[in-house]
Amino acid sequence: MTYSRILGTGSCLPEKVVTNHDLEKIVDTSDQWIQDRTGIKQRYIAGEHETTGDLAEQAARRAMEAAGKGPEDIDLIVLATTTPDQIFPSTACLVQSRLDIHGCPAFDIQAVCTGFVYALAAADNFIRAGNATCALVIGAETFSRILNWKDRGTCVLFGDGAGAVVIGASDEPGILSTHLHADGDYAKLLHVPDGVSRGYDQVQQERAFVEMRGNEVFKMAVNTLGRIVDETLEQNGLKKSDIDWLIPHQANYRIIRGIARKLQLPIERVVVTVAEHGNTSAASVPLALDVAVRDGRIKRGEMLLMEAFGGGFTWGSALVKY
Repeated sequence: MTYSRILGTGSCLPEKVVTNHDLEKIVDTSDQWIQDRTGIKQRYIAGEHETTGDLAEQAARRAMEAAGKGPEDIDLIVLATTTPDQIFPSTACLVQSRLDIHGCPAFDIQAVCTGFVYALAAADNFIRAGNATCALVIGAETFSRILNWKDRGTCVLFGDGAGAVVIGASDEPGILSTHLHADGDYAKLLHVPDGVSRGYDQVQQERAFVEMRGNEVFKMAVNTLGRIVDETLEQNGLKKSDIDWLIPHQANYRIIRGIARKLQLPIERVVVTVAEHGNTSAASVPLALDVAVRDGRIKRGEMLLMEAFGGGFTWGSALVKY
């Protein structure tokens, strides 16, 4: 039987750092208020001419280098983003060209903050089915482009960045299982109200930004992520103690801490980057993974649980033997 394994990781952050103290100057908030409610201290914001594709390309190059793979080895590209460079072609196709990769399938996935888990599941299934042997999976966002910088309830939460992995076919299990869910009944709790098919234009620009009912989203996220932890462990016949590392979506430190308690994991076994990066949506999980791989915390053979929750609502998890 064919499985897929993570061969290399990479990430990229913009140069510009925006601290909570910087936000105090433009919106009615405070460093203490933001930290108490979210755990966020700063976030990275893309430059004026910096795009999702720019960040994705650099993260992809670093993942390919870590995996020891060149353009000729990649036969699938799946890119998760909510903030594509263009309406079309897909950002995956644009990045494919920049990487000098030709002919293989390349497509975007839109599942907001759960996007990377969705993309990883898609690539894993391509490999398991024998339709690919070496896939580049990317989560990348310039989420700052869809923020209302006068709305303190949303603008303090998000940042920009990209993370990537290269996964390859293997005789030994690496990605043990993926679990994907969605429920569109909750769409209006976290959304951007307008879009292309609704006649999106500059006249409607006030509807081009993220809107969120924070308390309701928080409750849904806690309950949903708790259930998916149980689902993942049960399907794989594992105990909580079998998990070496939790790599959660980096949205809110209180949510992260709650899931760690459910797994009975000390916070030292949880990869937490939310203080430095904020919520980078689809980039969140692969960015955190790359940080922990490169600083030596995550080692080969360890059991990783990745999980995320995002607008849609979407939610998902991936159980990975690294």
